[in-house]
Amino acid sequence: MLADVIHHLACPACGTAVQLSGGSVRCAHGHSFDVARQGYVNMLTRPAGTADTPAMVAARARFLEAGHYAPLAGRLARLCEGAAVVADAGAGTGYYLAAALGDAAAGIALDVSKHALKRAARAHPRIGAVVADVWRPIPVGDGRVDVLLNVFAPRNAEEFARVLRPGGSLVVVTPGPGHLSPLVERLGLLSVDEDKDRRLEDALGGRFTRTAEETEEVALSLRHDEVEAVVAMGPSAWHTHPEELAAKIAALPSPVPVTASFHISRWALST
Repeated sequence: MLADVIHHLACPACGTAVQLSGGSVRCAHGHSFDVARQGYVNMLTRPAGTADTPAMVAARARFLEAGHYAPLAGRLARLCEGAAVVADAGAGTGYYLAAALGDAAAGIALDVSKHALKRAARAHPRIGAVVADVWRPIPVGDGRVDVLLNVFAPRNAEEFARVLRPGGSLVVVTPGPGHLSPLVERLGLLSVDEDKDRRLEDALGGRFTRTAEETEEVALSLRHDEVEAVVAMGPSAWHTHPEELAAKIAALPSPVPVTASFHISRWALST
């Protein structure tokens, strides 16, 4: 709930503390942000870029709730053990954040999609869900976050460094080599950029130092409807023609063996 994290939030317009007041979140300077009936607060100060659609969110919820990526969620939960405040920049439906909160931690779900945050606000009783644009000032106070998760989502090194407490940890998940093979090849999906690791280092290296990295691989056996969901929930959803995709999926064996590959890197604030 927002009440669990409100003292960690900050006004994105002026950076000052905020409080819950009736059906809104307000700062002392009069900036006000409405709390939706689903429990999330929209703290965008201007229109944001592309956000996940209701169809993409529904597909993601369907796929994740089936447990296909549960090993990744479990690993992230272990990396968050002992944290008092966990934030997820690009939280989506809140699946990974909910798994990471353990017995007492508070969670801040940040995403540009209000459709995703309708679900994130209900994913765990200690999650506060906030519509926010990672490329703008993140509505979290300085040094408030113990672990910041970033799973298949954009990264803003300057803002991530600001909200992370000294000694805190940034955990970034990107697609590993061979992620969703052989679907990428058979369905013509977007493939993993070979320069992704270098670009990650370039993006974070000025503010963060990499402290550890690992690869988690999961062998999946997916029905055709599950293949459709995993495609629809990711960036390939923007680049595939529905009728052509359906024909290609129909030509696959059912179930089809698929490899999910996750590259997990941990980062500390540079000194």
